[in-house]
Amino acid sequence: MEQCVLAKRYPFISQKDDLKIDICAVVDLIVQTQLPDGAIPWSAGDKLDPWDHVESAIGLTIGGAFDAARKAYLWLEQHQLPGGGWHAAYKDGSVTDATRETNHAAYIAVGLYHYYLVTQDYSFLKRMWPALAAAMNFVLDLQGPGGEIYWAVSPKGQVDPMALLTGCSSICFSLKCAFVLSMLLDKPQPKWRRGYERLRDCIRTKPHRFNMTKARFSMDWFYPVLCGVFTGDEAKKRIEKHWKKFVINNLGVRCVSDQPWITIAESSELVLALNAMGDDLLARVLFGWIIDHTFSDGTFWCGFTCPDMVLWPEEKITWTNAVVLMAADALYDLTPAAGLFRHGR
Repeated sequence: MEQCVLAKRYPFISQKDDLKIDICAVVDLIVQTQLPDGAIPWSAGDKLDPWDHVESAIGLTIGGAFDAARKAYLWLEQHQLPGGGWHAAYKDGSVTDATRETNHAAYIAVGLYHYYLVTQDYSFLKRMWPALAAAMNFVLDLQGPGGEIYWAVSPKGQVDPMALLTGCSSICFSLKCAFVLSMLLDKPQPKWRRGYERLRDCIRTKPHRFNMTKARFSMDWFYPVLCGVFTGDEAKKRIEKHWKKFVINNLGVRCVSDQPWITIAESSELVLALNAMGDDLLARVLFGWIIDHTFSDGTFWCGFTCPDMVLWPEEKITWTNAVVLMAADALYDLTPAAGLFRHGR
C-alpha cells in the first residue's frame, strides 16, 4: 500500500516551521481508505461520489502518492457511463444513486490539470483524454439558454432544468481547466471555451438563473470567488458582504447560515478563496482557526457544533482532509500546483 511520500517528493516542506499539520497522516488516511480498484469513498464503508472522489485524488497528488492518485482517475475512466457522466453515488461496488450530476462530471478536469501541474505526466493526460472529453461534452450538452448548466439528469433520463450557483461555479472552473488541457494536448475545443464564457457571464450578470434557496449555504457565497468568476475588488466586496453571516470568529465557517455547524471543508475552501483573491493574511488567520481540530492521529474532523463543540459527524472524511491539504498547499506553496486557484493575481 502506497503511503505518504511527501517529504521525499518535496524535501523543502520540512523547512515550513509554521505549517502545524501532520500532512502524512492526512494523506495516509486517504490512501488507507482507497479501495483496491481505486475508488475513494467518503470514509471506510461509506459511499463514493465522483466530485469528492476527485477531491480526494487531489489530496493524494499533493501528498506525493501519485500511484494512488492515478488509480483514482482510472477508476473514473472505468466507470464512466456511455453519455460521459457518472452516477451520483456508489457503495461497495454498486450504484446507490443513478442520477448523473453535471458538477460531478466536470470536476475530473480540475483533478487532471492539478495532477499534471504537479507531475508533468503528459502520457497520463493523453490516456485520460477520451474520458475528459466525454465528461465535458456531457456537461455542455446541459447548458441552458442563459448560459447556466442544468444540475442533473434523473435515473429515468429526464433533465432537471434547475441550476445551482455552487455547482455552476465549480463547473466554470472545470471548463477553464479542461480548455487548458485541450491546448496542452493540441486538441483545442472552442466549444468548451464558449461554454465557459457563457457560464461565467451568467454567474456574473444573471443571478435569477440560479436556485437562490441555496443562498443559505456558505458555498453559494464564496464559490464564485474561489472559482475565479469574481476577482479583485468585486471578490473583496462579495466576501465582505456576507462575512458575518457565515463566519464565526476564532472557529471557522458555517455550512449553512441558520445552523450552528462549523465545517472544516468549507473553512478550508474559504481559505482557498481568500488566497485566490490575494488576501493571504486573512487566509492564514482562518486556517489557524481550524488546524487544531484533529483526531489523535492528526487527521481532521469533518465538523462541529458551536458553542457546545460537539464533534459531528464522527467519521474521518477523506475529502475533508484532502481540502485541508489544498489550503495548506495554497498558503505554503508546497507543490507546483499551489497557485491553481490564484485568479487575477
